[in-house]
Amino acid sequence: MKINPEGRPALLRRGWGLPLGVAAAAAVVSVATASAFAGHAAVRPALATTALDTGVGSASASPSPSAAPAHSATPGASATPGTGSGAGGSVSWGPVTSAPVSWTFVSGRTTPIGAGTVAKILASCLGSDASQYHAVIAARTPVASSDTDGAVVAVNSAGQYVQCETKGDKGTSPDSPPTFINNRLWNAGHTIEFFDSIGEPAAHGQYLSLGAGHYTSDVAKITISYGSNPTEYPATMAGGAFFYASDMTSGSSSSSSFVAGPTPYIHAYNAAGQEIYNQVKDS
Repeated sequence: MKINPEGRPALLRRGWGLPLGVAAAAAVVSVATASAFAGHAAVRPALATTALDTGVGSASASPSPSAAPAHSATPGASATPGTGSGAGGSVSWGPVTSAPVSWTFVSGRTTPIGAGTVAKILASCLGSDASQYHAVIAARTPVASSDTDGAVVAVNSAGQYVQCETKGDKGTSPDSPPTFINNRLWNAGHTIEFFDSIGEPAAHGQYLSLGAGHYTSDVAKITISYGSNPTEYPATMAGGAFFYASDMTSGSSSSSSFVAGPTPYIHAYNAAGQEIYNQVKDS
């Protein structure tokens, strides 16, 4: 997760449901991840588990009851059933709970970014290295957050990819160097490589989810499902890269707290229509 200068949890970098060993290794080498764990634990939003909601296109998310328990201490109070007591007071323990949030898929429609703007995005994202890369995917997301309104995925002659998130004609990458994404997170069958995944709140209770990656020649189609909902939505595919973006809504315009939207899961199919990778089953 990236923390902005005001200390607001602005951006959620998902771990794609990786095995703990792989996720830990990625955390060690990722400057952004390491800094988040090092100094901003107190302001990180609670991650949510997902459950299937009634109806097509929606998923519900609520904080896990197995999360760290809530503590309250009252000096001089007496112990009560279900609490642990100590000298001079009592400490009560209980799961952290809140009302569940129901997320509904609104749109996955993206729009292309013009060539002139793409050049500016890559220049601001990659600096002097921008001339070595050509964009294979450049798209605006269906909804914009305060920090992100699209992404450009580009590749150089050596087959190295970069993913630059956009806001207007500016581009940024959380990776240092931006090519850090190459050969970083392959699935066990070496079919799908994951780049960066982002979740950010947008206005009026909306939520922006986007991500990208690389696929091998065995893959003919890539789709995305969200949370426990089995509905799959098509990803954009070009130049060996895939990209998805979605607009979710919780039906609430409250901005008092940040609740992560449903986790995206990647599915890959071969030319015969057979599913050869399912992230829900094989992380």
